[in-house]
Amino acid sequence: MKEMKKEYKEKGTKSYGAEKITVLKGLEGVRRRPAMYIGDTGKRGLHHLLHEVVDNSVDEALAGFCNKILVSINSDNSITVEDNGRGIPVDIHREENIPALELVMTFLHAGGKFDKGTYKVSGGLHGIGVSVVNALSGWLEAEVHRDGKIYRQRYEKGKTVTDVDVVGKTRKRGTIVTFFPDSDIFKLIE
Repeated sequence: MKEMKKEYKEKGTKSYGAEKITVLKGLEGVRRRPAMYIGDTGKRGLHHLLHEVVDNSVDEALAGFCNKILVSINSDNSITVEDNGRGIPVDIHREENIPALELVMTFLHAGGKFDKGTYKVSGGLHGIGVSVVNALSGWLEAEVHRDGKIYRQRYEKGKTVTDVDVVGKTRKRGTIVTFFPDSDIFKLIE
């Protein structure tokens, strides 16, 4: 043991104790190590963001609740994915005491794909995907058409910046996610 301590001292190794352990909260870990979640921060990583949002709409289609998915590249290089599925739930989650929409957008490992009865088949990263997209976006807006109302919430760099607001009435249903990849993370956003 003395030899081991001597070897570390000789190499100039600093002390390593509990004080050196860092706990990253929320989506901070995704922002610090994006490649761990999406492969890289180049073109492939940008495409991965799009695939994660589209996968959620495809899952709604595979479950029989959606027959239309629209993907738009907007003039500002933001991306919009719209479906006519059930719409992400907006009611308050009993355990976390926040709207379910905010929960799935801001917490890793939160989603309907862990419940065996909600989706029989699903793609994507199961409770990680859309929250990773949110974390790696300069901004993201989620709009939900559900129960005759239009709900909207905005996030910036993975953090909630508005409440889930009712912004109108609708006869439609579905989810619209618009996001703009963060230029602090991605060198090229086209």
